[in-house]
Amino acid sequence: MSAIWAIATVVIKELYRRKDFYVLFVLTALITLLMGSLHFFSDEQVVRYLKEICLLLIWVSALVIAITTAARQIPAERENRTIFPLLAKPVSRAQVILGKFLGCWLACGLALVVFYLFFGVVSAAREHAWPLASYFQALWLHWCLLAIVVALALGGSLVFAAPSSNATICFAVCLGILLVGRHLNKVALGLPEPSQTLLYAVYFAIPHLELFDVRQLIIHDWGLIAWPVWAAATAYAAAYTAFFLLAAWLVFRRKPLS
Repeated sequence: MSAIWAIATVVIKELYRRKDFYVLFVLTALITLLMGSLHFFSDEQVVRYLKEICLLLIWVSALVIAITTAARQIPAERENRTIFPLLAKPVSRAQVILGKFLGCWLACGLALVVFYLFFGVVSAAREHAWPLASYFQALWLHWCLLAIVVALALGGSLVFAAPSSNATICFAVCLGILLVGRHLNKVALGLPEPSQTLLYAVYFAIPHLELFDVRQLIIHDWGLIAWPVWAAATAYAAAYTAFFLLAAWLVFRRKPLS
């Protein structure tokens, strides 16, 4: 664990030395505050509109941070040739994978805390209420989703040649799942065999990231998610994260470093 934690802390420091997080947070704050200054609707509608804009920006920013940070970890180590002294400490390849994942995930968690604190302050200024339990559930599920995304991008960095191509493919996959993943089973009903079976297989194989999107519950104040459902979603995320990390380790242990 000491080796894994040491690698993770390096990743966290690297993220907060870069300007990605600060730029995205400032843009989110500026756009949210600008939208909040407009008065086209009644007060209640303005609050919901503002919350929707802010949460959308948080989701986009979090995906950008998670994918770009994870996608460059292993390629940067190989390009700078720091992977050789790292593995000579000795540190196993499994520890490198786990350390990089833990660092990226914790860094994303810290960024999410800042984003959601800003969201809570903006919402409380308009609604004069702060439903902490709902915000906690939303933040935790969002962080669980990012665990899957980070593990996916980390594995992709071992398969694709460049971080840019890996990041682009990961963005496309994540957005595709979020936008159309839940509808694949309905599309499959109208297809002939064997296309129907293949699409059903894809539907049940992909991680359904949309399950972690509880923005509408926050926007419309629909109350808490049942805690057993919340726990099941956490276990679901943990299972897919473990699968992608295992796949990344299997690729990494057979991949030449030169």
